[in-house]
Amino acid sequence: MAQSVLPFVPGAPLAENEWQQLRARLSPEMQQACDRSVFLVEYLKALPIDEIGVPDYYDSPPRSLGGLDYRNLIYAIKEGLYVHIYPDVLGTRDHHVSIEPTSVTNIDSLMPEIDQKLVAWAEDIGRIEDKEEKRAFLLKLLDHICTTERFVPNGKRKPDKIFVTHQQLEAVRYRVIRDKIGLGVLQPLLLDPYIEDISCSGVGHIFVEHKIFKSVQSSIVFVDHDDVDQFAVWLGEWIKHPVTVRNPLVDAVLPDGSRINIVYGREISKRGSNFTIRKAPGTPLSVLELIEFGTLTYMMAAYLSLMLENGLNTFVVGATASGKTTLLNAVTTFIRPEAKIVTIEDTPEVQVPHKNWVQESTRHGGGDQKGSDVGMFELLKAALRQRPEMIIVGEIRSVEAVVAFQAMQTGHGVMSTFHAATVEKLIQRLTGDPINIPKTYIDNLNLVLIQQAVRLPNGKGARRVMSINEIIGYDPVSESFSFLEAFRWNAANDTFEFPGYMNSYLLEQIIAVKRGIPPHKRKAVYDEVKRRATILEKLHKEKGVKDYHELFQILTEARKQNLL
Repeated sequence: MAQSVLPFVPGAPLAENEWQQLRARLSPEMQQACDRSVFLVEYLKALPIDEIGVPDYYDSPPRSLGGLDYRNLIYAIKEGLYVHIYPDVLGTRDHHVSIEPTSVTNIDSLMPEIDQKLVAWAEDIGRIEDKEEKRAFLLKLLDHICTTERFVPNGKRKPDKIFVTHQQLEAVRYRVIRDKIGLGVLQPLLLDPYIEDISCSGVGHIFVEHKIFKSVQSSIVFVDHDDVDQFAVWLGEWIKHPVTVRNPLVDAVLPDGSRINIVYGREISKRGSNFTIRKAPGTPLSVLELIEFGTLTYMMAAYLSLMLENGLNTFVVGATASGKTTLLNAVTTFIRPEAKIVTIEDTPEVQVPHKNWVQESTRHGGGDQKGSDVGMFELLKAALRQRPEMIIVGEIRSVEAVVAFQAMQTGHGVMSTFHAATVEKLIQRLTGDPINIPKTYIDNLNLVLIQQAVRLPNGKGARRVMSINEIIGYDPVSESFSFLEAFRWNAANDTFEFPGYMNSYLLEQIIAVKRGIPPHKRKAVYDEVKRRATILEKLHKEKGVKDYHELFQILTEARKQNLL
């Protein structure tokens, strides 16, 4: 099975005066964290401080830390645990070290005996489905099994009890709960809100994709192929989707909504069993946070607010991991708050702040259950009977696009993500096999946002809205499509241009009409875009608004007062 291996050899235990000297070098925030956590103190005592230096500490690490040349910091995660971004002295890939009660307290010799005693209650443990109830029962059992007092008052050894130190008891309690209720050695990675992906490619380290520090290697290691195979089998059983030689591929969803893919054995994977976990998103990033990251501008956000509050059909297009769903989630705050929204996905990733939200996902039946599958196509057809103002499809891949475009024709707003690099490629995929949307239907799609992961002039990676494009129409005579680039990213200086200013088809021919602006005053719609951009900028810079739900509430109140 997997092992947690520190990227350093723990030093000799520090004497009390040595620890006090080290503590004096810690930041006040780190000292407060040490007061809360004994195992954090023990971890710090084991660090090669003279080699790497004293780590910085953050309760919530800011994204600006991603630009550090030397990363040596500790931050807090859920359930009282911590993470150390440990610098790689070779400069290749930094380490993501989960700081747990078991990090520097070795209980491997104790666990076999404890597990053997827990077997007597295996049926009782298995019958409990509620996590909190199971947690309480396990902790009660451990109090019955273990003791921190070697002798009873009469001086005799306590019978049938396993003697442990207070530090070992904390580690035992943690390990049992982590392994019996959580996802074992992977649990700290799931508790880290800054991790996006967890990837095991076979023997060696598990790698994680970090929101701030990008690709880093965890301290979790598989020594050989048998270890990876055993863990893959255990993982499949834990998620109730067993992997076998006959069924070596598994796609499933974890209880927290994370998406997991398991490939078992060396017959279909040359490097052996492997798995990938795509973490479930927490609170979505707001459009103001994306502006802060440079993904788009206030003017672009203001433009999108006008489009989406009027229900225009929008696709967010780009490659894998380009930030399509992140952008889609962020701009849903611009949809009118009273709108009924239906989301349809394979794996739930789309989030909206609206109360009238119907969230639906596909079902893939197993075994011989005929007709148990419910796909995107069926869900989309059902959604049309639910009278939504907006249908959001997590990702359009195939024939469900036909129903989506039929929904557009009948007046339903549709948003979705799609894999394509340009507007031209998008149209080619939509009108070609196997989707085969009639070319005359394409102009039902109003907006196409092209999103990409890019390399900035300073050499750093980032995500940018490459362009916002207005689909104008199809000419059956020349069999050509026309579209207008309203906004585009300038790669040379990392700025955005607005070629659609005073030239926008959608603003002048659709939005201005919907807002009751007479034909001879249509250009006034651009003043509204500027006004909204100013409002968003003031909310962000002067009021400090960034949170996704807070922004939605402010926009909702502004619409009630007819300010938008």
